[in-house]
Amino acid sequence: MEKIIIDCDPGVDDAVALMMALAAGEQLEVCGITTVAGNLPLPAVTRNALRILSFLQREDIPVFAGCSRAIFPGPARLSSVHGADGLGNSGLPESELRPAQQHAVDFIIDTVLAAAGEITLCVLGPMTNIALALIKAPEIAPQIKQIVVMGGAVFCPGNTTPAAEFNFACDPHAAEVVLAAGVPLTLFGLDVTSKALLTAPRIEALRQSDSASCQLAAVMLADYGAADPCLHDPCVIAGLLDPDCFTGIPAWVSVDCTPGINYGRSVGFVSERHLAGRQPNAKVITGVDDQRLFRLLMDLLNR
Repeated sequence: MEKIIIDCDPGVDDAVALMMALAAGEQLEVCGITTVAGNLPLPAVTRNALRILSFLQREDIPVFAGCSRAIFPGPARLSSVHGADGLGNSGLPESELRPAQQHAVDFIIDTVLAAAGEITLCVLGPMTNIALALIKAPEIAPQIKQIVVMGGAVFCPGNTTPAAEFNFACDPHAAEVVLAAGVPLTLFGLDVTSKALLTAPRIEALRQSDSASCQLAAVMLADYGAADPCLHDPCVIAGLLDPDCFTGIPAWVSVDCTPGINYGRSVGFVSERHLAGRQPNAKVITGVDDQRLFRLLMDLLNR
């Protein structure tokens, strides 16, 4: 059983990832959900996490609100692809649940220290909460089992700018802190998520299912971004549940934190000549069996 904290900014694809994780109770123990400003402001993403939990009748999972802005705020970045409510204008009812009083950063620190070596951090949004936890309590770094991130565009163009992927662009300084922390790290960036496509027939298969979760996912994803939307955040959960679905390479990855056209750009060094003595600090996922990924998605949401 993998113990995880899901750090997220729901968001359509975050919501689908949450539904997947909470359906995988035999493999994943969700210790808590932490929220961070990203796709939408902090109050909205926290509210959306609670809406998903109420929909799934998982009131047992605590939600902790985290950081409302980047470590060093840069250009304002709010995603326009998630609909006015952040959940694809799905009409999902508001929740009567409320977030816990503890700040997300403190929850992360306390949980990691209480279960040393057991906690995997699944990061689906900007890495502000994780970076501040590492800054506030650097002693947690060797106690984190691993960090699995949706973020970066290491060997491909960005989506927020030609250079940068959205989550890294929202808080590149946080991404750099996490990359430098020495924690085992896996990056599911645009290098792979741009290949994890939800085609129209696949959305229709979700819609035709008798499962309420499948039907909700179909509604949320139908107008998410563009035709054949990418399953960005679900790749993180799928990677924990079925790692053989993906392939990747070790690299030394850094993020450009200098204001300008490359702000938030992630760069990966792979060859010995480029590494120049540096040790890889991340596994960059670059390949996916997207049919196998969709079968896993359907299986989980039909439970």
